[in-house]
Amino acid sequence: MFNMDDEAIIKAYKRYARNYDLIFGKIFDHGRRQLMGKMNCRPGDHVLEVGVGTGLTLPFYSESVKVTGIDISPDMLQVARQYLNGNGSTKRSLFLMDAQQMSFADNMFDKVAAMYVVSVVPQPKTLVSEMKRVCKPGGDIFILNHFSNHKLLPKMIETVMLPFQNLLGFSPRLSMDWLINSMDMPVVGVDAVNLFGYWTLIHAKNVEN
Repeated sequence: MFNMDDEAIIKAYKRYARNYDLIFGKIFDHGRRQLMGKMNCRPGDHVLEVGVGTGLTLPFYSESVKVTGIDISPDMLQVARQYLNGNGSTKRSLFLMDAQQMSFADNMFDKVAAMYVVSVVPQPKTLVSEMKRVCKPGGDIFILNHFSNHKLLPKMIETVMLPFQNLLGFSPRLSMDWLINSMDMPVVGVDAVNLFGYWTLIHAKNVEN
């Protein structure tokens, strides 16, 4: 059994930070734009981006929307802060924070999004629980990620990559069914995105139990 850990994640994204946008920007851009379109932000909304990274999506938001971003990697956040310093927006805030143990109050955000994050954290179920906690009742939660593929070739590639997940900074194997079943929220949309539809966008509604 190969387990992710926070220290390995921080080290991995320290290596990625400087060239992350160049390597992963275009590859994952379609999924980001699909999520932003489905988010359908309204003026005055407060959005939380979990794992905001280098801030690639920050330019997509209207100035009428307040955006808070968190990330566990100080190196990735440094790149995002450089963007904000040049942009001059007063409605963007960035915090160094573990998404599995957020310091935000309950019911704080209208929408919560995690893009390419759930396979990075050691405890995906805890992450989703925290996203639900900080999202307002009736709010929207979006998860964009790669999930385990049951086709022969992708499954073989995932198996080969699995022992190296701490070096890579993400787990190549995560069950979408398991994650959805653990969310304790109704899922209102599941869409294939990015190249070959190899990634999935999940839209859930934070209804009151």
